[in-house]
Parts: sequence; structure tokens; C-alpha cells
Amino acid sequence: MLYQEPEAKIFACSQSVYLAEQIAEKYGVPLGKVTFSKYSDGEFQPSFEESIRGLRVFLVCSTFPSSDNLMELLLMIDAAKRASARHITAVIPYFGWARQDRKDKPRVPIGAKLVAKLLETAGATRIMTMDLHADQIQGFFEKPVDHLFASTIFLPYVRSLNLENLTIASPDMGGSKRAYAYSKFLESDVVVCYKQRKKANVIDTMELIGEVKGRNVILVDDMIDTGGTLAKAADVMMEKGALSVRAICTHPILSGEAYEKIENSQLLELIVTDSIPLRKESKKIKVVSCAPLFAEVMHMVQNNNSISGKFLM
Repeated sequence: MLYQEPEAKIFACSQSVYLAEQIAEKYGVPLGKVTFSKYSDGEFQPSFEESIRGLRVFLVCSTFPSSDNLMELLLMIDAAKRASARHITAVIPYFGWARQDRKDKPRVPIGAKLVAKLLETAGATRIMTMDLHADQIQGFFEKPVDHLFASTIFLPYVRSLNLENLTIASPDMGGSKRAYAYSKFLESDVVVCYKQRKKANVIDTMELIGEVKGRNVILVDDMIDTGGTLAKAADVMMEKGALSVRAICTHPILSGEAYEKIENSQLLELIVTDSIPLRKESKKIKVVSCAPLFAEVMHMVQNNNSISGKFLM
């Protein structure tokens, strides 16, 4: 008797339904039914409303704050394991707690490592995510990790702009590798911002390494939180003679006064994915969906095909 891969079903945590519906549509299956029972004290319990015995299940859930999103995913993984699912893939477009990938001072946790262990202990057999804050987080897992790059969906958009005198910029030293990867495909120059912080989310000073005068600049980063870094970088670059400044950020956290900072900055445009839902609309923010990328890679995983062609960086 020939072995056949188990059927695949896609389910979503409550805050990622908007994206999971698009992924399921691109994949070609209806989004699976799951309900959440809530108690008066805030406790909740997920329940799969259809059989998943012997199947491959994809659980779509970005683990952005609050921590309820992560807890939902952990409970859904546990429920799938106890319902006898054969493969449990945690599809995490935005992997929260990724900034805690090391001890940067005494007596602090390594949150990303803890989250990795929680996911594995719950029963995840595979992890699928996009643009981790630090590539080495993949090493925190003992299970396979499919680390996708949003460059596969951003690069076609950048090329469609047909910008002359293009320069790719990194808003900090840590993102220089990402900026150089984009510049390689776009055959452009690179500049790097050197910044010093007083504390988290507060920039003290910023200097440019490279020339932006007479250039159309695109800042590239994995996430945008308060928006202070990108707004400051755009203002500095325009002061240095840049023709225009745009920004590409995979994960639009956009906390605090981020929307106001973006609107009031000299950024011409901010391009993001829908890994995290926007809290409100903005004329400066353009969303490029990552659903087709995840759906295609999920098909490849289901059919045991190579996904190396999706790694542009």
C-alpha cells in the first residue's frame, strides 16, 4: 500500500483570522472551524469543531502583544496534539519576543528561547515564520524551522517604482546584512545609520555612514515599533540632501504614537506586510500581503517539495 501524505487543514487564533482567511483562500481550502470559550476571569479554551485525526494542521497565529495570542497558540497546539493530529505546524508570521534573543545585561531572560521551548513542549512539530528579528533564533528550536523572507514580496514592489539613483539604507548596524542583501538584488548603493539609545525606544544620536545626497532612499527593517528610528532616519537623510525616503518594514507593530510619528515625518511611504493587523489606516502606509507566500510554502511543505527557492536572502 502506497503511503499518502495526510490531508491538510488550516486554523487560526482569534487575532489572526484576517490573515488566515487569505492564506486558506490562496491555499485552496476553507478555514477550519475553531471556537474559543471564555471564562469571566479571562481564562479561555480553544476547541476544534471538526476532526483533525491523522491530519497535518497549520495553526496561523502571529504572537504580537498581548500575551493572549501566544497562549492561544500554545493551547491550540496542545489541543491538536491531544486530538491526534499527525503534523502540527505553527505558522507564526510575526514571532513575538524575538528581540529578547540574548542577555544584553545581567539578570534578564532570553525570551525568544523560552517561547521556542514552550512551542515545542506544547507539541509543535514544525515552525513557519517570516523575517525573524535575529536569524540565530532558529537555533533555539529542535524542530524544523521554515524562516521565510519578506524580500520575496517586497522586491517586486520596489522594482515597480522604477526609482533612479536608488540607495538602500539600514536604520541601524544590526540590519546592515538585510540592507546589503536587498542592494545585491536591486544593484544599488548602501548606507547605514549609526544610532545610540538612551533607553529602549528612545534614540539619543544618529549618524549616517554613506552618501544620500541626490539619492532616492529606501530604509529596510524587520519591524517598526514606535516609529522613532525610521522617522529620525528619514529626517536626517532629507537634511543630507536625499531626494526621497521610503521605508520597508515587515512587521507593523506601530505602538504608542507611531502613526503620528510616521504621518509627521518626511517619509514618503511606509510599506509593510499584514503579519500584524493595522490599528488604523494611514495615507503613508501601504500593505503588501504575505498570504500568497505562506500559502505557497505551506503547499510545498505538504507535498514535501523544496522551499529553498523562496530564500532570496
